[in-house]
Amino acid sequence: MAKEAKKLIANNKKAFHDYFIEEKYEAGISLAGTEVKSLRMGKCSIKESFIRIDKDEVYVYNMHISPYEKGNIFNKDPLRVRKLLLHRHEIRKIQGQVAQKGYTIVPLSVYFKGSLVKVEIGLAKGKKLYDKRQDIAKKDQRREAERKFKVQNLY
Repeated sequence: MAKEAKKLIANNKKAFHDYFIEEKYEAGISLAGTEVKSLRMGKCSIKESFIRIDKDEVYVYNMHISPYEKGNIFNKDPLRVRKLLLHRHEIRKIQGQVAQKGYTIVPLSVYFKGSLVKVEIGLAKGKKLYDKRQDIAKKDQRREAERKFKVQNLY
């Protein structure tokens, strides 16, 4: 069977900069109809969002989905708390790891998989300042090497 195409809606680059991503999970998300229409237009931001587990259920906070222009009374609050849909054993596994020191759950991306909206969440451990500096130094070195390689190939 062919792999279904993923249409990216929003990406959280800041999460990869601030955290080491240990594991990734794919979760469904509970949405209203006008929110789905707004997502189809690509109006979503997960830069400031975070995830918490409350009473064995997973919720995403501060995920901004702009109100649908033609939605009138059916529009929901853009920053409302939304429930993520995961299997119970996945929730328990994540909950056990979050109970350990230093782990948190962050949304990495929002995308369409077929006609369904999915959220990729990551079990993450915070980076220290020196880790961020090392990553920036590695990126600079890689960019410099690519630049030299490109200049050599031009002549």
